[in-house]
Amino acid sequence: MPVGEFDGYASRFGEPDLGRDVVASGAFGDSLQSRGGAAGIRLLWQHDPAQPLGVWTDIRQDQHGLYVRGALNLSVERGRELFALMQQGAVAGLSIGYRTRKAHADARQRLRILTRIDLWEVSLVTFPLLPSARVMRVAGSPSNRRYP
Repeated sequence: MPVGEFDGYASRFGEPDLGRDVVASGAFGDSLQSRGGAAGIRLLWQHDPAQPLGVWTDIRQDQHGLYVRGALNLSVERGRELFALMQQGAVAGLSIGYRTRKAHADARQRLRILTRIDLWEVSLVTFPLLPSARVMRVAGSPSNRRYP
């Protein structure tokens, strides 16, 4: 991975987030196809459309969830700042910005199961709603740090 790149999981299938939503396996398929994959999804800071950070170079579903790989734009101040914070481990959260297209309630467990999602952005965040949505690796870090 070149300097400025990172990867992780923006969503994990089958895990309830703090709002009691659960993303079902395959929920992003239609959206990723209609948006043309990673090129159609924005990389933002804290879901703020006025703060783009770079580009997603890979977004795909696998058996665990929504895997993402991004490249921060290190030519802009915010990109450099966040890269340094990510290298340190101070910022490692990921969060999806989406519209629910199809869902159903699991009344017994008091969960909402999201089966079809229109994904439009994935953000780096301080506190992810899904605690396991995290950056895993930050390239160019002195130790090529790997996060849990």
